Amino acid sequence: MNQDDIKPLEAQPDLGRRKFLNTAALVGLSGAGLSVGLSACKKGEETAGAPAGAPAASADSHASNVHLKPGELDTYYGLWSGGHTGDFRVLGLPSGRELHRVPCMVPDALVGWGITNESKKIMGTKADGSLKYTVGDTHHTHASYKDGNYDGRYAWINDKINGRIARIRLDYFVCDKITELPNIQGFHGIFPDKRDPVDPAINYTTRVFCGSEFHIPLPNKGQDIDSPEKYRAMFTCVDAESMEVRYQVLIDGNCDLLATSYDGKLAACNQYNTENGIHYEDMMSAERDSCIFFNIARIEEAVKAGKTRTFGDSKVPVVDGTRAANTDPTTALVAYVSVPKNPHGVNASPDGKYFICAGKLSPTATVIELSKVLDWFDGKLDNVDKSIVAEVEIGLGPLHTAFDGRGNAYTTLFLDSQMVKWNIDAAIKFHAGDANSKYVVDRLDVHYQPGHTNASQSETAAADGKWLVVGCKFSKDRFLPVGPLHAETEQLIDISGDKMVLVADHPVRPEPHDFIIMKRDLIRTKQVYEMDEFPLAIKDPKDTGVFREGKKVTVKITSQAPAFSPREFRLKLGDEVTIILTNHDKVEDLTHGFAIPKYNVNFIVNPQETASVTFKADKPGVFWCYCTHFCHALHLEMRSRMIVEA
Repeated sequence: MNQDDIKPLEAQPDLGRRKFLNTAALVGLSGAGLSVGLSACKKGEETAGAPAGAPAASADSHASNVHLKPGELDTYYGLWSGGHTGDFRVLGLPSGRELHRVPCMVPDALVGWGITNESKKIMGTKADGSLKYTVGDTHHTHASYKDGNYDGRYAWINDKINGRIARIRLDYFVCDKITELPNIQGFHGIFPDKRDPVDPAINYTTRVFCGSEFHIPLPNKGQDIDSPEKYRAMFTCVDAESMEVRYQVLIDGNCDLLATSYDGKLAACNQYNTENGIHYEDMMSAERDSCIFFNIARIEEAVKAGKTRTFGDSKVPVVDGTRAANTDPTTALVAYVSVPKNPHGVNASPDGKYFICAGKLSPTATVIELSKVLDWFDGKLDNVDKSIVAEVEIGLGPLHTAFDGRGNAYTTLFLDSQMVKWNIDAAIKFHAGDANSKYVVDRLDVHYQPGHTNASQSETAAADGKWLVVGCKFSKDRFLPVGPLHAETEQLIDISGDKMVLVADHPVRPEPHDFIIMKRDLIRTKQVYEMDEFPLAIKDPKDTGVFREGKKVTVKITSQAPAFSPREFRLKLGDEVTIILTNHDKVEDLTHGFAIPKYNVNFIVNPQETASVTFKADKPGVFWCYCTHFCHALHLEMRSRMIVEA
């Protein structure tokens, strides 16, 4: 596209289905007193002419591989956030089939998450044994790295509401740890490091970085409520193995989304609301905000040297990353790079050279060269803003960026309801003064108002440029109506050729956010548990039965299709009961459930797994404990009688 084609919004042709959405959005912004120099790219030859519902055919497309034959396996795993359901979702791609939901932040009745003692211990409980939190809001998920690629060990996901980070074991696809972060609210961005910057021999993830989106008084105990100029946010580092909080960095502004460099030296977050505003119009008053860079080695040296403080009841060491304390680049822990207003998204290019920050309220994408940021820290660059090597217009409402490993970036345009494909090197040339450098390669209408996007292996050194998925926030007229709450649309795009080709729509339950796509051979799952992993495992059915210590009773049960052992057990009214159940079946996919009517107990045990529940026997009578997960031809007969004597 020739850059002369960029016209002001009022000079655009009728954008059809986007006209109303864009107009409404801009009216809302102008109603906030915002003066926005937003431009839109004129539709040209690079723009898909067909509406989103009728993608053009492509000779080099592998779109025919989307609809898999019966029994055919997907070639990629998609790891998705669950949004308000507080879970972690697993999709197969390119089919788009949802394969699994991993509960973590909120209870899940299917597996008994939040019911079993083991899951409650991970989730966190109050003094009375009830769950500390029963709501969650998962947004961003990322996986562990080795040698710049995913290693299939772990994934992490955030809970924005309650400031928690959960770790998912990718061998079993289960949540094994949850940590609540101190001193923060609005935990949004998350990204693991790709290697240890202190020891180059450690080329795998050892830490996970977390951003807090909301600035608050510190400590948040009721003081400084009416002094927002004293509010601050935190950048947090969590140990990848122990899941303990290592340290925090006090900053001006906030942390939105995160990215990490391939050499392990830098992490960064885009910042909107550097004004520290309380109301949205105040958060948009400045024409430029920041992308803040964290020098990991220096921060860890400062922590080790004790140049820290703590806040409130938290013992986590905090270093000072505010602007005032980091003016000398040779000693600075952080660097604030100026970017256009209210950016939303920062992403690392697969070649390790650049971070790209999208404008949201500016029609631009900013390309920051990481070697120049490091030059500033070393005192070789007089102004860190000189690390910006391109700042180019790409369309209305740019948010998130993915990569194909061939030098191209793909950015969602929320207001234009488009994906834009643009070449990074060409954008750098244009920024340097080459007016003939055509950096926009292609445009594709999507349905409607895209938020997050990711491509296969996008933010790894092995980005393969096969598939791109874009998550659209609105789907009216796209699927069968199901009442006021609409599904959202995850659209699959073939990016293997020069042109993007929309090949499939997938409705999803609201509201997922971010996701990653990795090759299936990077994850090595286990279909049967190892019984020795469970300290409470009942290894021999002869060890089952009722074991009483006063009013505390332990009932040990084994399951092997189609029977529980023992087939009945007796309790006394008022007993405090702990049931321990071990599944002795070794057959893949032979899961048992265990439900007790009227006692609010239902959970599952997979092959060779052990789980337990604790409750009070407060209702007398006969209660048939039954298997809730189909397991055998005699599944309906698989029961045990719980008798509570008055």
